[in-house]
Amino acid sequence: MTIKNFLKLVEIQTKVASMIPLGIGSIYAIYRFSSFSLKNFILMFVSLITIDMATTAINNYYDYKKAIKTKGYNYEIHNIIVASKLKDTKVKAAIAGLIFIAVTSGIVLSLNTDLVVLLLGGASFIVAILYSAGPIPISRTPFGELFSGLVMGFIIIFISVYIHVIDEGIVRIIYENGIINLNIDIIEIIFIFLISLPAVNGIANIMLANNICDMEDDRENKRYTLPIYIGKENALKTYRILYYMVYIDILLLIILRITPIITILILITLIPVNKNIKQFYMKQTKKETFVLAVKNFMIINSVYIITLLFSILFLS
Repeated sequence: MTIKNFLKLVEIQTKVASMIPLGIGSIYAIYRFSSFSLKNFILMFVSLITIDMATTAINNYYDYKKAIKTKGYNYEIHNIIVASKLKDTKVKAAIAGLIFIAVTSGIVLSLNTDLVVLLLGGASFIVAILYSAGPIPISRTPFGELFSGLVMGFIIIFISVYIHVIDEGIVRIIYENGIINLNIDIIEIIFIFLISLPAVNGIANIMLANNICDMEDDRENKRYTLPIYIGKENALKTYRILYYMVYIDILLLIILRITPIITILILITLIPVNKNIKQFYMKQTKKETFVLAVKNFMIINSVYIITLLFSILFLS
């Protein structure tokens, strides 16, 4: 397998999106707690990007192995395993190598922090694998958007904050005299959930847009995704609502003083985002308009990160 084929197998062009939650969480830790650990950041970066690559490779592999419809854009051209005639053994070896790196760096990170990171990281790993693998992959059910949004959005952002502020007492697991005590700062958890919503909804919409575009193929391949259950019209309405929820969330964050007032500039992104929403409403294809969901995610969350960074560098 060439490097070019490997990068296509893991769809490297989509990995910038998976790094956005790590950036949001780390910057929020600096903004709210004035704390940052470079070592923990690097370990999480390695673990996160490799498990994301492994998940994508597994998804491509299972699409290749389980495809019922073997003619059409999504199978012959879009799937790199078919297009480049990659051998099963090499694909499996690449997946195993990525998982090994992800697990190893994740374990080192948990040893450098505490049990909370191990438990949440382990749960995220399991969901990432089950998303594409197993007897009934999550991606083939109506829960793909929910799991991808909450895990890649909220949980990853939470861990990205927590690895820098483990001494702040956001979550504490204490074992003493045979008793396990779990202490949670509910207010801080709510704050982190609210700051993660632009990523949660953006990631969920990337998955939703993908499933809307693939509805015809999914029916033939027995992938019972959310749009299959609720229909295209309701799926498109959900797609629009999830974006508008982000802007309501931004206003709430400012009102509650969780984020600086400069983050109100994110509202400007409603102009290009709304344009992309209308374009996607008109035509839903994997080849032409799916990318609009990725663009919307990058537009909203890039401005989000930039405004937070600006506040840290120039307004604090």
